[in-house]
Parts: sequence; C-alpha cells; structure tokens
Amino acid sequence: MRDAREQQAVAAGARASGEFFIPDLCAPRPVFFLVLLSELVVLIHTLAVSQLPIFDWTVFATGSLLVQWLVLSSAALLCALRSWFARRSLAVAAAGSIVLVLLVTALSSELVIRFYPQWLGAGEQRWWLLRNLLVAALVAGIALRYFYLQQQLTLRERSELQARLDSMQAQIRPHFLFNTLNSIASLIASYPERAEEAVEDLAELFRASLRQSGRDATVADELRLCELYLGIEQLRLGERLRLEWQIEEGLAALPMPGLVLQPLVENAVYHGVSLIPAGGTVSVRLTRQGRELLAVVENPVPERPGASNGEQMALNNIEQRLQALFGDGASLQRVAVPGYFRVELRYPLEASA
Repeated sequence: MRDAREQQAVAAGARASGEFFIPDLCAPRPVFFLVLLSELVVLIHTLAVSQLPIFDWTVFATGSLLVQWLVLSSAALLCALRSWFARRSLAVAAAGSIVLVLLVTALSSELVIRFYPQWLGAGEQRWWLLRNLLVAALVAGIALRYFYLQQQLTLRERSELQARLDSMQAQIRPHFLFNTLNSIASLIASYPERAEEAVEDLAELFRASLRQSGRDATVADELRLCELYLGIEQLRLGERLRLEWQIEEGLAALPMPGLVLQPLVENAVYHGVSLIPAGGTVSVRLTRQGRELLAVVENPVPERPGASNGEQMALNNIEQRLQALFGDGASLQRVAVPGYFRVELRYPLEASA
C-alpha cells in the first residue's frame, strides 16, 4: 500500500509540474529509440526462422516494413493524443496507450490480410493476427515501462540536484548576513541615520534574495542584489568604495543562477577594498559571448598572501553550484597577482534565452 501511495504521489506531482511519462513522440530521440527497439525485434524473429548460414532477407524486409509502419503510426497517434493522456491517471494513460497500439496493429494486419493474402497460408491468417497483437502488446509494454522508469530517474535526479543547490545556497546566506550586519554595526555609533537606512536596504535585499529561492533568477535580479548590497557598503566605506559597471545591453532578462554574482561582489568589497586604507574600485563586467554569459569581477587587494577561508568558501560554493547546474559547460576562474584579484564566471545560456 505504501509503495502504491508513493507512486500515486509521484505521478500526481509529475502531472502538476507538467511532466508526463510518455515523451513527445514527435521528437527525434524517442522515435529513434522505438524504431531501434522494433528493428531489433524483427532481427530476432528473422534469426529465429532463418536456416543458418542463410539469412532470410525476405522475412527481414517484409517484417521491417510492417513493423516500422506500426511503430511510426502508433507514435504519431500517441503524439497527437499525448495532451489528452497527460490529464488522465497513470493506469488509464498506460492502458489507453497499449489499446491504441493494439488497434493500429489490428487494423494494419487486417489490411495486409485483405489486400496481400498471398503472404500468408490459408489457415494462418487469424493466428498471424493474434501473434501480431501479442507482440505489439509486449513491445508497447516494454517501451512504456522504459519511458516510465526514465521519467522517474529524471525526477529523482532533479530533486537531488535541487536539494544540493538549496543546501549550498543556504551556506551563502549566513555568510552574507554576517558581513552585512557587521557593516551596519559599524555605522550605529557614528552614523545612526545611515545605519537605519542600511537596515531598510538590508530588509529589501533579503526580500529580493528570498524571492529568488522559489524561481529562476535573471541577470536583472542578481544585479539588483548587488546594487542593494553595495549601497549598504557605501554607507560604511563612503568614498573609499568606488564602482565601475560595464553591463552589455540586452542582458537583463537572461537567466542567471541566484546568488552567484552578489557573493563575488561581496568578496571584492569585504576581502579587498575594505582592507585598503585608500579604498579602491570594484569593477563588474557582464557580456554575452555566443551561447555563454561571462561575468567578471575585479578588485584591488592589500599585499597579503593567499585568500581567507571566508573568501575561499564563497568561491568554492559558487563553483560547486555551477558544476551541479551546468557540468563542464561552466567555469569559475581566479586570477590573483600582487595587489589585484579577478574572478571570471562563465556559464551556458538556456536555449530559450
């Protein structure tokens, strides 16, 4: 009972998220799988009836013609009825799909019997029809089971990936909160009005940050987080913190993982400009390079060996999240020379961007 309830919950969740275990059979990949599977069945049948070492090419050719007609016709009908099946329960969708395949098989077999009776013996026609229906039911069941397991695997991987991303993003938030509260605390005694303004900016910053956890972020969202954070830091550092923005036009609506750019800017301020008595300039540059987006954050650093643990934690966190989201398609490169530090973040854009 428990397994049945879990399967029903998964199916309901998949339907709610727009998922359906039968893929779009108008797409090339699933059609190729069906054609390959059916051709393997024909090959096995031909090997079973052939007298080796002679391979019966006639059986193989006629069988391939009939089977591929059945497969492609069934795929076209399932593609046309996919939206209707998607609104039904898992059992109804699976049973309806198999019935549809059996109807196509029965109709096609009847046409062969009627117009090409010479292919069959006088008493073999009905048994041949029954055999075709049994084979069609088995192959359809195997294909549907494969599609279902493939969907469950995809949903599980997606769930595990989201859990990993949420965990890593949760590590960024306390680090960011502590740094920001330290900045506000330094203003309370000497500039209480600025501190009050910084608290208001912090509240807006957290509202914007928390909104991103429930949906995909964009370049505009992440730039807004950076502006809010830098506004708080400018209240503390004043003229010591200078900013340089180089944002290519037309990037605002492009997708960007949440909390990847703001931590880089935070590192540039907290571990760079704030430690230099004369301050410095934080440069943020965003450009689109083909199918990729490149973000570069540059800042001066004091003469000190290496980077602090906090800085490394944020960079490693961002790198792991990019790896989880994009694999080898994304990268985070560090360039450190005396008095200077640059981070280059690169990731592929979605096809819809």
